[in-house]
Amino acid sequence: MPTAKHVSLERLEVLAHIAELYFVQGLNQAQIAQRTSYSRSMISRLLSEARDRGVVEIRIHHPLRRAIALEQSFQSRFGLKQVRIVEISPTSNDVGMRVGMLAAQVLSEVLGDDDILGVAWGSTLSVVASVLRHQLRRGVRVVQMLGSVGTRVPELDGADIARRIARAFNATYFTLPAPLLTSDERTSEALLRDERIREVLALARRAKIALVGIGASDPAHSALVQSGFLKASHTAEMRKAGAVGDVCAIPFDVDGRLLDLSWTRRRVGIDASSLMRIPLRIGVAYGEAKAQAILGALRSRLINTLITDDFTAAAVLRENA
Repeated sequence: MPTAKHVSLERLEVLAHIAELYFVQGLNQAQIAQRTSYSRSMISRLLSEARDRGVVEIRIHHPLRRAIALEQSFQSRFGLKQVRIVEISPTSNDVGMRVGMLAAQVLSEVLGDDDILGVAWGSTLSVVASVLRHQLRRGVRVVQMLGSVGTRVPELDGADIARRIARAFNATYFTLPAPLLTSDERTSEALLRDERIREVLALARRAKIALVGIGASDPAHSALVQSGFLKASHTAEMRKAGAVGDVCAIPFDVDGRLLDLSWTRRRVGIDASSLMRIPLRIGVAYGEAKAQAILGALRSRLINTLITDDFTAAAVLRENA
């Protein structure tokens, strides 16, 4: 096809006029045919010619532009099932929203009819729940994997997050009526023997997909601290043990070793071995302050899919160097 340089001005004007009617004024091909002396099939050919000759340039502005090179690097280094990394402007103030939107997009792609989805809780997952668009699924069950009764922050209520995600998929949901941490080990053991809690956790172990956040040991970036479940003494114990973060309140160090701490024996939720048997384990996190936590989560295999932003991803790679 000759370029615009080799076409008469009259021909280019015809192409531009037809393109303006279609792309700018929003007329369909039948309406354009009524306004001109051309048939609908000729209108279609003229529009194609306008694109081919460069009279029309189509640009798609993706609200969630992905960092493909970084994704490929993470895929090869960590052997992930999936990784999605959103590009963020240095001046952006909505990183959490964009990461949440990307996670919602991935969840919509992978969740099928009759699937069981296990969900944890945290501020990032609350964003995911809020941006999920309504879409029909059949037979989906959403199950809370981690206790949250008694949280200080309503946005971190695991039952509410499970309920909102279930509503988006027209799904049935199952909540875990227990706190994350009990006052002592005996209480935790008693709750784990409770019939209702046993049924919910048994369903969680059958999940095909797990959606989890990644917490940092730094109190300023820890949902466990913000919710009121962990106190200063607990975070001091975590730092002393070398913990950099947690997934589902399962702490680990930067090399991915799982840590047995005093408070982990009082938690009510899915255990590490059961979580790692779930086929698709989606971790959603952002912020350079969480770089070590994300690296530890990747090495621990508690997650095998990562959703984050490019600045955070670059910080993780620096930690892994």
